[in-house]
Amino acid sequence: MLKLSRNIVSSVLCVAAIFHSLFVFADTSATVNTESIIANSPDNWLSYGKDYKEQRYSELDKINVGNVADLSLAWSFDTDFNRGLEATPIVIDGVLYVTGNWSVVYALDARSGKLLWKYDPQVPREWAKMACCDVVNRGVAAYEGKIIFGTLDARLIALDAASGENLWEVATADITAYPYTITGAPRVAKGKVFIGNGGAEYGVRGYVSAYDVNTGEQLWRFYTVPANPADGFENDAMEAAAKTWTGKWWEYGGGGTVWDSIVYDNELDQLYIGVGNGSPWNAKIRSPEGGDNLYLSSVVALNPDSGEYIWHYQETPAESWDYTATQHIMLADMDVNGEQRKVIWHAPKNGFFFVIDRVSGKMLSAEPYGDINWASHYDLETGRPVETENARFLDEPTIIRPSSMGAHNWQPMAYSPQTGLVYIPVINSLFEYKAVDEYLHEWGQWNLGIYLQQQSVSDPILAQFLTSKITQGSLLAWDPVKQEAAWEVPHKLTWNGGLLATAGGLVFQGSAEGQVLAFRADNGEKLWSFEANTGVMAPPVTYTVDGEQYVTILAGWGGAFGLIAGLENDVAPPPSRVLTFKLGGSAPQLPANPLKQKFEPPARLTDDEAILEKGRGLYYAYCNACHGTEAISNGAIPDLRHLPKAFHDNFNAIVLDGVMKKAGMVGFSDVLSEDDAFALHAYIIEQANVDKESRAQPSWLISIKTWFYGIVAKLLGFAMSFS
Repeated sequence: MLKLSRNIVSSVLCVAAIFHSLFVFADTSATVNTESIIANSPDNWLSYGKDYKEQRYSELDKINVGNVADLSLAWSFDTDFNRGLEATPIVIDGVLYVTGNWSVVYALDARSGKLLWKYDPQVPREWAKMACCDVVNRGVAAYEGKIIFGTLDARLIALDAASGENLWEVATADITAYPYTITGAPRVAKGKVFIGNGGAEYGVRGYVSAYDVNTGEQLWRFYTVPANPADGFENDAMEAAAKTWTGKWWEYGGGGTVWDSIVYDNELDQLYIGVGNGSPWNAKIRSPEGGDNLYLSSVVALNPDSGEYIWHYQETPAESWDYTATQHIMLADMDVNGEQRKVIWHAPKNGFFFVIDRVSGKMLSAEPYGDINWASHYDLETGRPVETENARFLDEPTIIRPSSMGAHNWQPMAYSPQTGLVYIPVINSLFEYKAVDEYLHEWGQWNLGIYLQQQSVSDPILAQFLTSKITQGSLLAWDPVKQEAAWEVPHKLTWNGGLLATAGGLVFQGSAEGQVLAFRADNGEKLWSFEANTGVMAPPVTYTVDGEQYVTILAGWGGAFGLIAGLENDVAPPPSRVLTFKLGGSAPQLPANPLKQKFEPPARLTDDEAILEKGRGLYYAYCNACHGTEAISNGAIPDLRHLPKAFHDNFNAIVLDGVMKKAGMVGFSDVLSEDDAFALHAYIIEQANVDKESRAQPSWLISIKTWFYGIVAKLLGFAMSFS
């Protein structure tokens, strides 16, 4: 009887504790607002960049250079999918909110990783075709008891923070008419939610919108490029922008999507947006008689209450290389020639680090932080780049640095006031830009105006070396005052993760090789690493619960480079995971990744080189973005070289008729004929047989080729650094 009573009392206390935690959580989550984000509590992570300055610096120092070697896994959480993860977790008083693939939102106990609730917005799988760069999402925003996020099919949804219940939902775009997506994280301030979109590669017109945080009512919209002048202009900013375009650009969409960086400046009460690339990329097609094409590749300042234009600075006039300005915008105060200035620090794709006065929009300095050859420098009087002779690929194919991946992509930077350094996940890359012979605009397809395929590489081993050696990444520590590098740590691969700096003297980053790393912030010395078993792109965050400091990062390989590069390996990607560390963590070791299933390829369909080359061109036009360069996939999306017989037997039904569209594989009968499908199928089977034959080579020969190609790739990379 006593035992029964104790059980009853224990149960009552347990239920009471649960209700207490729910009520406490409901109360504390409601306090997330403009003021609390400005206050920037070090114990939580309340906004995408931690606070409105988006410096991604934490004042926590319990994990530091002296004890980081004792950091170990506290818990891990497996999401429902195995695609790329890019989100920044939001942490509020012991609860962690994060988005995964297909815009699914998870609420987790920040101490244990226990799932509290999950919300699946049921994104139609066929809409993945309209996502240029994987079915990713960069996170939620929190405000007054709500968790707000965008979906791949361009909806904006607010959930109850305590229960995950849908409070309101709005369509931010008409996707029946235009192929818009959302992958970026919303920002919140002054009772408003700010969100942009993606889709420039497919032919859309960019804009950013503000919505009421309580109702979802649209409050204003600012378009980033002008529409048809015959229809009139939304405002004076669009009328001014139209003077910088020529031809009938509106028929191609124009581009200029605000797909990532949106920053609220609470000190000046301004909203800054980073504007994306043109549609198509090739400026000669969309604006044939020239022009700067405002507001492409610009930082634009807006009134957050009305959406009215304040100022702009265009970083890459007449953008023609996919050099977006959507990369992480960071706010700071700094001394410029003896005068204290409020500035923006920006390292966009084009390879220059910009210091911009955020009061006036004037460019104060611009220096190259990566390998570039499209411009020699910026003229401080005009604020314009001085382009090199080979910058524009008008008549002949031209190798340009950086590539369309940029010298820095969406992965966020971090800043440490201890060192005065900005930490940048740098990409060193090149691309051969070649204008298409004849441009055909196709709705819902990639419309770039350039050829995506590079020179054919028949040997898979060489293809891997060219991908992993010529195109590489690094962690760069940049002095924004001196405008020069302080130190740099090379990574073996491209597409490494975003950054976190802490008062413990540390910089945390994930790597494409599958590690979570900690470096000394002052000199770049590697102090700690953890094997994540998959590439890590997302930026880390840190927080405390009950006085204990944790570090959380998402591990899941994918995104633009992760899909297209498709680095070869023999294991399948694991479930995309949330990994959380603490000093003396005791979570079990992560399980080994499963082996890839590889099926015997069919016999070659043809040895006709013309047909195979046609198939290769079609593959790069319609398949490469998801299934990888030379049909080498990372495994999260099927590797077309290793398909079972049933897929080959039903190839036309899948590729043309779209019988698998509910799984995300749509049909292409609107752009491909049966002859096209045959050529495409022949190319895929050719690649499958080449792979099989390569694997059948003696191990000693593979070792020699690996060694030789490694030397060749290094020499090519060295030679290209002078191009």
